[in-house]
Amino acid sequence: MTSNVASPARPGGKGLTVAIAVCAALALVGVGFWMMQLSGGLIQTGMRNLDNWGLYIISFMWFVGLSAGGLIISSVPRVFGIKGFGGISKIAIMTSLACTCCAVAMILVDLGNPLRVWELIAYSNLSSPLMWDVLVITTYFVLSIVYLALTLRNEKGKTSDAALRVVSAICLVVAVLVHTVTAWIIGLQTSHELWNTALMGPWFVCSALVSGTALVIFACVILRKVGYLKLEQAHLNNMCKMLGAFCLVDLYFFGCDLLTEAFPAGSGAAVVDMLVAGPLAPFFWAQIILCAACAVICFVPQLRRDGFMIAAAVMAMVGIFCKRVQLIAGGFQIPNISDAFSLTSHAVPNFEGTLAQAFSGMVYAPTALELIVFAGVLALGVMIFLLGIKLLDLKPNEKSH
Repeated sequence: MTSNVASPARPGGKGLTVAIAVCAALALVGVGFWMMQLSGGLIQTGMRNLDNWGLYIISFMWFVGLSAGGLIISSVPRVFGIKGFGGISKIAIMTSLACTCCAVAMILVDLGNPLRVWELIAYSNLSSPLMWDVLVITTYFVLSIVYLALTLRNEKGKTSDAALRVVSAICLVVAVLVHTVTAWIIGLQTSHELWNTALMGPWFVCSALVSGTALVIFACVILRKVGYLKLEQAHLNNMCKMLGAFCLVDLYFFGCDLLTEAFPAGSGAAVVDMLVAGPLAPFFWAQIILCAACAVICFVPQLRRDGFMIAAAVMAMVGIFCKRVQLIAGGFQIPNISDAFSLTSHAVPNFEGTLAQAFSGMVYAPTALELIVFAGVLALGVMIFLLGIKLLDLKPNEKSH
């Protein structure tokens, strides 16, 4: 197999500096709109009493998946002593760190007031899955920083291979726990028809592997095209095959859950109708088509070229985002309160009419403010990753392999 290798570019070039500055400016715009949200309250968002999670929590779970998948790909070869993917470990860890920062930022934005972080710590309830998630994400973030630092030191001969392998194993376990505990936050809520399933944990981990692998492939192809990264085509091919397999497994889990919901016909049939032909159908079919198309590109050798691999990675990440929309928005789409109550703008956005009319269309849709804040957080993540490229030695060397 011939290698598709570009000559290394000078690190810290003018283009990279401009990209960092643009991302910083976009992140500041997001901060400005977050300040606007703080001054006017969460009523400015599309969230209401009956759908109190929206784009912010959808994005949080998406970023956690992107982060966990990258760290798993980085740590598995080292833990089990198998051949890696051309020394992309440091790139994968850096994507994980950037996405973790974005996930934390989305939680801060969703809290409505940053001072509530203190309340969360001071009055924490350790029996709550939400508190489990806070603890495991904090541990995960610190471990990711330690893991990257040890990897850099190990390549300089300042840390033993055994110590790095131990930290890799811990990171692997915590990465799986992060998504499992996040899944439990919604999976243990029996009052929402779509959420209460034992498959939620494995489903989240599998989705993390899809989106995280896609992000690493996307980053590696781009960095190779600009000349920063030397990477054999064979290593990218192996990652693409993994991505295709992860996509098929994720679709398999989805199919199993839908079949369980729909057969025999009962309350779960409403969930399937909502996804397949209801308000969430565009997101459902987008996920199915995008993930299936990604798998085709990944499994067909003639299609494993830079342009197609970038397209496949983007399709996988967008497909998993659509899945997150279905999970969060779908959990509120079927009303779980049967008693009559006063319909107001604080209860549901569409409050004119009956409860059935209020839930006949999409209960939640993000406002422009939420979209701009999300874009700002996304720009923050890209900026953190680019700063890692500029300031740290993330290129693979002989020790990286």
